[in-house]
Amino acid sequence: MALPFNQLVIASGNAGKLREIRHLLAPLDLEIIPQSALNVPEAEEPYCTFIENALTKARHASRHTGLPALADDSGLCVDALQGAPGVLSARYAGEPKSDARNNAKLLEVMQGLTQRQAHFYCVIVLVRHADDPEPLIAEGVWQGEILDSLRGEDGFGYDPLFLDAKTGKTVAELPLDIKSRISHRGQAMARLLHRLERLAT
Repeated sequence: MALPFNQLVIASGNAGKLREIRHLLAPLDLEIIPQSALNVPEAEEPYCTFIENALTKARHASRHTGLPALADDSGLCVDALQGAPGVLSARYAGEPKSDARNNAKLLEVMQGLTQRQAHFYCVIVLVRHADDPEPLIAEGVWQGEILDSLRGEDGFGYDPLFLDAKTGKTVAELPLDIKSRISHRGQAMARLLHRLERLAT
């Protein structure tokens, strides 16, 4: 696929997320650069929607580097909690960010609840330059439920608590290639790649 750019900055400092995005972008002939490698500070995420935060992060990284940038904003939305933790997923238990404390808080808040349906949501935004008026935007949703205890050793975030109904496994029990194919991020990236294919033609 011949794209109009050969470098792409990833606007994230999350090592697990970077690993997944690199894996998903592997088919493209692109140099993938984490924003930390270019000394880009983390952007503020002041908004209550995933799309606004993702767009802000992408424009921020592109403005600092002068390169096209991709940002992912994603999180866990629990039906019984009116969509919480939502955009606050990474900081659910406060600062500093901690997967272990976030999971512990979620288990505590959901203790005794029988309605445990939830979904992971992801929006990916790619801007070709900081003021791109037509950013490429793609979304993905992964349905499941929240367990009452941790299961699995891989993954990050809420992966040990999120049970995928189709496989009967938590995200932390799934190999990366399967997770990349069925996850919210995998779905969003597949849609983004489709849009990039049209851009390259």
